Amino acid sequence: MRRWLVVTLLVLGASAFAATPGKLLIWCDDTRAPVFEEAAKAYTEATGIVVEVVEVPFGEIRGQFITAAPAGEGPDFIIGPHDWVGELAASGVLAEIQLPDDLKDNLDSVSLEALSYGGKLYGIPYAREGIGLVYNKALVPEPPATWEELLALARKLTDPTVPQYGFVVQNPDPYHFFPFISALGGYIFGKTPEGALEPCDVGLDNAGAVAGMEIMDALFEEGLLPAGLDWNTWTGLFSEGRIAMVVTGPWAIRIAKDAGIEVGVAPIPSLPAPESPWPPEGIDLPVIPDPAHPDHFFPRPFVGVQGVMISAYSPNLPLVEDFLYNYVFTKEIMLFLYELDPRIPTFLPTYEEVAADPIVKGFAESIKNGIPMPNIPQMSAVWGAWYDAMALIGNQELEPADALHQAAENIRETLGCK
Repeated sequence: MRRWLVVTLLVLGASAFAATPGKLLIWCDDTRAPVFEEAAKAYTEATGIVVEVVEVPFGEIRGQFITAAPAGEGPDFIIGPHDWVGELAASGVLAEIQLPDDLKDNLDSVSLEALSYGGKLYGIPYAREGIGLVYNKALVPEPPATWEELLALARKLTDPTVPQYGFVVQNPDPYHFFPFISALGGYIFGKTPEGALEPCDVGLDNAGAVAGMEIMDALFEEGLLPAGLDWNTWTGLFSEGRIAMVVTGPWAIRIAKDAGIEVGVAPIPSLPAPESPWPPEGIDLPVIPDPAHPDHFFPRPFVGVQGVMISAYSPNLPLVEDFLYNYVFTKEIMLFLYELDPRIPTFLPTYEEVAADPIVKGFAESIKNGIPMPNIPQMSAVWGAWYDAMALIGNQELEPADALHQAAENIRETLGCK
C-alpha cells in the first residue's frame, strides 16, 4: 500500500550538487548508487519527478554535507553509517523522521535505536553489521564451541616461521578488540537512568575491560597473536590460506571468495571469567552469561547500522518521504542492495529472504548480543587514546590495566570530565 500521496511540484533546473524544489537529489558512494538509480528510474516513470543520484566518495560525504546543507547546496538525503548521526543531528542538518507504522514494524528495532539521537529518529536503517569469527573451512572444518577449543586450535595451527596463524585479530585496531573488552563488562560510555549515553561514564578501564584485555594479552605473550597485524597484512595472509580464524566482518567475505577460500562464520566463543562469581561482588557490569558454559560470558561486538538520513534543509520533504517509503524500502530494492553490499538487511521482509544463508546467519548470531557503536559526538575523543592503548598492550610495553587506565583518563580529560 502506498504510504504517501505525491505532491506535485514544479521541476526546476538545478546544480547536480544542490537540492531544488520538485527534483530529488541523492548523495551516496559508488556501492549504493546503482540501487538508488534503480529506485529513481521507477519513481520517475511513475510520477514524472526527476531523481538524480550523485556519487560522492564515502569518506567525503559527511564533511561535504555538514558544510553544504545549511548553505542550500546539499542533497535531499545521504546514505551513511549510524555513527554520523550524533554529529549531524547536533549540527542541525538532519530532519527528524516520523516513520509510518507499517514501515516501522518492518524494521529491526535495534537498528532504529542506533539511528536515534536524543530520543529522536534521524535515519532509516537498511543494513546492520558487526564482526564475528570467520574461519577457513580447509583448516577448521567446524568452528570452536568454546574459548578453550579456540586456543587449542590456535596453538595447533600457528607457526610464525611460515608464517601461519590459527587465530588473529586486526590490531592495534580498537574496533576489532571491543568484543573482548565488552564480554566481561567493559564499555565505552555508560547510560543515564533515562537510557541516554553518558560521556563522562567511561568504562574502558573498568574491571571487565581489564579482565578481557588480560585474556588477549596472554595471547600476545604466548606468540599466538602477532602484534601490529594491519589490514593489508592479514588480508594478504588470509588470501593465501595462512590464517585459520580471524575476527572480522562481512567485508572480508568477498576477499575470501575471490581467493577461492571457503569460509564459515560463527560467533566469537564466550570468554571465561577470571574469578567466580563474576562480576565481583558489589560491581555492576553489563555482561551476558553463556548458559551453555558456566562462568563464561558472551562477547558483545559493536553493531554498525547503515541508513538514509534526510537533510533538514531539503525543500522536498513530502517527495523524499514518498520516494523512500514506497520505492526504496521495498523487499526487492533492499534485496538488490544486499546483493551489491551483503550486510544483514534491517528490512525484515528482505532479511527473511536471505536469513538461511549460512554467512548471514553466522554474522546475525554473532551480533545478537551486540551493542550499537556510540553515535554521540564525544566518540571522536575515544579512538586515538584507545588505539594507543591497544598498541601498548600488543607491543608488551604496558600491562592492560595501566594502558587502559591511561587511555580512559585521556578521554575523560579531553571531554572535560575531570
